[in-house]
Amino acid sequence: MRRTYFESPIVMTTVRLVAPFALTYGAFVTLHGAESPGGGFQGGVVVAATVITVAFAFGVRPTVDWVDERVVVGVFAGGMLAFGAVTVGTVLLGGAVLQVDLLPVSIKYGIEAVEVFIGAIVAGVVTSLFFLLSEGGDGE
Repeated sequence: MRRTYFESPIVMTTVRLVAPFALTYGAFVTLHGAESPGGGFQGGVVVAATVITVAFAFGVRPTVDWVDERVVVGVFAGGMLAFGAVTVGTVLLGGAVLQVDLLPVSIKYGIEAVEVFIGAIVAGVVTSLFFLLSEGGDGE
């Protein structure tokens, strides 16, 4: 029988040290998308890539148990609901779709909120797809 996972103390230690910085960088990229290169999609992918890196270092099954499916679904669903609320809210306020200057916050914070919602959607989708594909199609 072939082993698909091999524990490496060097890889595990490196990922343990780098993962918090990668998550922080993902948040940075997400929040600075309105002013510099980056945004919700890029930041969400960085966050999801960090979770995937943890899965490669510590094993997929322990990572799935640690992250918990409900958290991933909650992040995705929360991002979708919040993005939908902003989208519908700006239309109900008499503006165009995602016309954030109609919101009761400054334009900068409105754009950053939309970027965070997009980042949550992307991180949830990419992480869910990785977990689903790592099961080999045997999932429900």
